[in-house]
Amino acid sequence: MIIILMGVAGSGKTTVGKQLSLALGCPFFDSDDFHSPEARLKMTNGEALTDGDRQPWLEELNRKMKKWNVQSHQTVLACSALKQKYRDLLEQGNSVAWVYLKGEKGLVQERLQNRQGHFAGVNLLDSQFESLEEPSKAIVLDISASPERLVESLIPRF
Repeated sequence: MIIILMGVAGSGKTTVGKQLSLALGCPFFDSDDFHSPEARLKMTNGEALTDGDRQPWLEELNRKMKKWNVQSHQTVLACSALKQKYRDLLEQGNSVAWVYLKGEKGLVQERLQNRQGHFAGVNLLDSQFESLEEPSKAIVLDISASPERLVESLIPRF
């Protein structure tokens, strides 16, 4: 099973994902690591990715997820997966559990303003929330809680 932590940039996907993978004793991957240099440059320049930009990235993630499902009985993946069609593509041929890290725009903005060394900055915040289609099937967690508290709430579910 792939446990996918989804949500807008700055919602804590990587922080929570790393802690959850340690607690569960399973691998962790960050989907940001699989973006093309062109996509990273666009986001660094404050340009939102289009569906066309995301398609090859999502297809590559789907292929990798199939391998991870074979290699480990659980894997944690941090991935924005903002639209339902992105989630549908990632699920194809994979066993997936969704965790939606949900937060107020003001809190996410504050986090992005304080974040260092990441290509997705506060200039992408509006487009992230505009693109977000909240999932109908996911564990929903409020990101105002600490990452430790979020992980504690997830461990019994997996």
